[in-house]
Amino acid sequence: MGDPRRGTGVDRTGVAAGAGERTHAVREFEAFVAGASGRLLHAATLLTAEPRTRNPRARALLTAALAQTYAVWSRQRDEDPYELTRSDLAVRFARSGWRYRRGDGSGPLAALSPQERLVVVLRLYEGVAEEQVAALLGLPETRVRAVCARSVAALRASGAARRGVAA
Repeated sequence: MGDPRRGTGVDRTGVAAGAGERTHAVREFEAFVAGASGRLLHAATLLTAEPRTRNPRARALLTAALAQTYAVWSRQRDEDPYELTRSDLAVRFARSGWRYRRGDGSGPLAALSPQERLVVVLRLYEGVAEEQVAALLGLPETRVRAVCARSVAALRASGAARRGVAA
């Protein structure tokens, strides 16, 4: 009589075919999350304008972006997983920015609109080039440049006002 597992995708040791590859991919993804999640969470917290210690919306945004990255993890080849996750995070925030309107939080960028926060985080915190931000958001480069300049001026003015210094 033959092996009862024959044709079932299970080898003689009882391990499913391809399980070793999947286990390796899971370990790679877990290592990526361990290394990148802190910075990505900080970016998400800046986007949602929540305080650093109480940021449930930022955590939900990051979890959804990481879930999408995990879903395509085995298919990505030459793509940078950090850039992929950051782009997904930005797109998810842009689609749901109305939920994070001005004044909802007390984070350092709370005085800015959702679009302004998105541009500032991508350009200044993440260091993404204007061309890439424009392409990601579907805006002209001149618009990205103007939004960034206006946002920085607003942040400087609000910082000076908090310190009691004339802007």
